[in-house]
Amino acid sequence: MPDKKNIINQKELAEIISSQNDFGLNKRETEGLIKKIIETIINQLGKGKTVKLTSFGTFSVKNRYARGGVDPRNPGKRINIPDWKEIKGCFKGKTLGSFWCP
Repeated sequence: MPDKKNIINQKELAEIISSQNDFGLNKRETEGLIKKIIETIINQLGKGKTVKLTSFGTFSVKNRYARGGVDPRNPGKRINIPDWKEIKGCFKGKTLGSFWCP
């Protein structure tokens, strides 16, 4: 778990961007833009599309199939794990190098 001092939340990110931007957006407008970008990425992933942001990373949805498992509270008991979808992210590009890509 990262140290809380090293975590930047959405509002802090908007403040940093608005203080450096050349677009004439204030903090509130920048935060709205960040929210819209995140919302759009999530909506496109929900439609089964892959989102590629050049020089940053690629996001996609992976189907995890149902399988059997063991109950961690009762190791002798078998359980069924249902199928689900998860978001996979691969962060790399010219600016990040091969930063993180599972």
